[in-house]
Formats: sequence, structure tokens, C-alpha cells
Amino acid sequence: MNHWWRRIVRSLVAVLALVLIYAWLYQQGMATFEGETRTYAKAIQAVIEILTTAGFGGDADDWQSTPMNLMVVAMNLTGVLLVFLALPLIVVPLFQQALEDRPPESTDLTNHVVICSYTPRSDVLAQELEAADVPYVFLDDDAELVVDLNKEGTNAIYGELDQEETLRAANAEHASALVTDIDDETNAMVILTARELSSDLEIVSVVEDDEVASYHRYAGADEIVRPRHVLGRSLATKATTTVSAELRDTIELSEDLTVTELLVQEHSDLVGQTIPESGIRDRMGITVIGAWFNGEFVPVPGTENVIDGNTILLVAGRRDDLTELKSRTVSALRHNPDRVVVGGYGVVGRTAVETLASGGVSTCVVDLADEPGVDVVGDVTDEAVLETADVDDSRAVILTLDDDATTIYATLVLKQVAPGVEIIARANETENIPKFYRAGAEYVLSLSTVTGRMLGSILIEDEEILTPETQFELVRTTAPQIAGRSLGDVDLRARTGCTVVAVERGGDLLTDLGPEFVVREEDMLIVAGSDEAINQFVTLAC
Repeated sequence: MNHWWRRIVRSLVAVLALVLIYAWLYQQGMATFEGETRTYAKAIQAVIEILTTAGFGGDADDWQSTPMNLMVVAMNLTGVLLVFLALPLIVVPLFQQALEDRPPESTDLTNHVVICSYTPRSDVLAQELEAADVPYVFLDDDAELVVDLNKEGTNAIYGELDQEETLRAANAEHASALVTDIDDETNAMVILTARELSSDLEIVSVVEDDEVASYHRYAGADEIVRPRHVLGRSLATKATTTVSAELRDTIELSEDLTVTELLVQEHSDLVGQTIPESGIRDRMGITVIGAWFNGEFVPVPGTENVIDGNTILLVAGRRDDLTELKSRTVSALRHNPDRVVVGGYGVVGRTAVETLASGGVSTCVVDLADEPGVDVVGDVTDEAVLETADVDDSRAVILTLDDDATTIYATLVLKQVAPGVEIIARANETENIPKFYRAGAEYVLSLSTVTGRMLGSILIEDEEILTPETQFELVRTTAPQIAGRSLGDVDLRARTGCTVVAVERGGDLLTDLGPEFVVREEDMLIVAGSDEAINQFVTLAC
């Protein structure tokens, strides 16, 4: 029950109690002071007439005594006070609250992005759009959610998502793009409706089932995004590269510049050292863009940040140098076979298994459903099920469940059953990522992050996200707000937590970027950092 409804109920109960008490007093007063007998029902009628000042009925002539007249006067004054107090203190605020709690159903925005349905995935997209100063409005059929979003300062309107009048109210005809991320069937209806309104509107659809992608294109979608497939491939790739001394899963910017993430394993020779002590920067000539310590991104690791078996380094440099560093991150004690357990066999899990199989890695699939492709039927949080899957005799475990709480619990169980096995996990909401690391996961990638980045790369002009499928973000973008200034003068790393790893200028890729390097208006900067840091950079420089 809403707060204002509770206030109405409490007010009515209080008034009713007052009427009943006054009726009893009236009944007793008439008998005592006037010698008249009144039924309780008749007393209630008289009290209501007195309180509402609507008239006094036939009893007025019977009030002869002073005490009885004083009692009536007191009741009369109570009625007047109720009117004057109830209106400003209860009735008016209730009407105001009712109006405030009514969700908006239209927007005046133009050249904006219409986002059909609010989810953790679309919330990441909203953050990308805000950083790039691109207006947007959420469209959702949950009235209370829309009210809450507007109270938080987020543009949102209420309506049935697949109805033409709702899209008109969202000003879709004058929007720059429409994103639909509901379910595959509703997405198709939204696409058809939106395409009828405008043939020029850019429509982007987020697809759950790969088989329906062609239907969405036929309905009128310009772009199809499959984040679950990208996430599944990324998690599988991370599993095949974590223990290998060979350098894989990199972003090649040029022959002389490669960017990658490196997971430091227990018992590697980097554990227990700080970045300065490790010699990564000074002796190896590798740029440490940042590092994740138990899920927290530190843009400039210093002497207070000690590398442990849960640290992920974000580095840039020559491939040969990175290969050498990669060999230093791998534990010499690891001897687990080339085998990966996959927990969960949805779209993400299936894609991970297919990716692993293509790389010659054997898998064991654990899922609650007994279906083709599942090797062990059971709950991945059950120790007996994990033992049946021979988790302790595996290289890694990939958790692809669609519930964060269950995945975190499974991580805790795995750390007890097989403490030496690496855990690579899918998160659905970005805010839960630190909990995964505290539970013991070695690598976590969020579905919301992947989706938001992929959509942002499509919708935001002059910005290309090169790494939607990694824990860090690498973007190629212009920086007009800092043109004519040196990197040292702007001090981007201290102000945003980002590192400019390269600059594209006139067909050349410039990598020797000292603090004296001056940014030009036509330059394309390649910038790396966490999602939050990249958004701060875009706000500052773009």
C-alpha cells in the first residue's frame, strides 16, 4: 500500500473513532442533563450533523442545560477544526502526492535515443549516453518504476511498449535512434511499430535467441546486438588463456603496440611485489594502464598496491615484451589438465562450450535441466554435483548462471571444494562485481557491461568502443575539448583515471606520448581504463 493511501486510512479511522466517542458522550449527556433517551444510532446521526455543521435536526430544542450546550459547542468547534486542519495537512498533500506519483506519459525531447524498457543493461547504456551528452528517454510499462526514475533525475515515460501512441508520446518520429531490449517477441512488435512511424529512425534490437535475429532484421531493425554470445566467447577465451604462457586475447593497435589484460596467478614470481618493485615499467618498458585489486580498478598502482593471486594487470607495450610478462604471471606449480567445467547451459554457456571446443578444450557441462549437451545434471552449488563433475581435476570453472546471488554462492562453494581451480564468472549487474571477487572469482565480466558497450558503440558518434567483451574499456574517440593542450597540462590520468595509449594522426599511429605531446583537433585518441574512468574522460574531453 502506498504511503499516501496509508495516511488516508489512518485519517478515516481517527475520524470514525472521534464520531463514535462523541456519540457515546452525546447519548450520556442527553440522558444526564436533559433527561432524554437517545439510541446510539440516533446519537451518531446527531454528532455527524454537529461536526459537519450541516444542521442540528430535531434535537436542537432539547438542549436546555448549560453543560449540554457547551458539549454541542465543543463538537461544533471540533468539526470546524477538522475542516481547516484536514484540508492543508491531509487532503491537499494527498492530492499533491497523487499528482507527483502519476508517471509522465510523454516527452518533448528531439534528436534523442528512445530506450524501450529499463534494465541493468540499459542503465549502463544510459551512463554511456550521458557521458557523451546524448539525450535519451526510457520507455517502460511499470508505472512505479517510471516514477522512481524521474525522482532520481532520469528521463522516463510510462506506456505500453509496443503501442503506436506510446512511441508517438516518446517522440520516436523525431528521435535519432530507438533501442529495444525487452524480449525477442516484444522486440519484434516494437520494431514493426517504430518502423511504421519513421523509415529513417535507426532501430537497434538486443537479441536473446540467435535464431530470431533474421526476423528482427526483416521487421526493420538496422542493427542486431547479441551480447550473450559475445559474453560466452569472452569467458571461454579467458579460460583458455589464463594458464598458458602464450600471449592471447589481445588488442593489436600496431606492430609496436598491443593492449591486453593479464591475470596474475598464485605462486607466480610477481606475487608479493608492487608495480614499481616488479620492474614492469622500468625494466620491461611496458605501460601499466591500471590494475584490478580484488575487483577495484586502480589507475596508477603505487607502493601501497601489492600484487596477489587475484590481481589483473591492464598493460600496453610491444608484443614480445608482453609475452615475457605473460610468462611471469603464470604459476609454475599449475599442472591441471586442459579441461574446463561450465556451470549453466543457457545461451552464454552454450556459446562458451562451442568456443572451448573449437580451441580443442574438453568441457564438462553442469545444469539443472537434463538435455542434450549437459554432462552432469544437478545444482552447481551442490558439493556432490561438483565432485561428480571432477571440478578438482579441471583447469577452470566458467559460471554462466543468470542469477548473481546463485553464482556468488557457487563461487564460495567452489573455493571450498577445489581451491586451486580458477573461477571465471558471468555477472548480470555491474554493482555485484566486487562481491564476486570477494567470494574468490579470478575473473568477472558483466552482461550489463557488454550490452551497454555494444549499444554505446553503435549509437555514439565519434566514439568507437574497441573492447565490449573485456573487463576494461578501450575507445577510439576525438577529444575537441583538450585540442591544443599537452597531455601533461591536461593530466588526464590524475583527473579521470584513463591512459592515452596511442593517437591516430594523418594515417599514422603515434605511441611515444610523453607529457609534452600536444593533442590536435583532428586526432583520434585511443584511451584505456575502467568504464567509469572512460565516461569521465568523455565528459571532460569530448
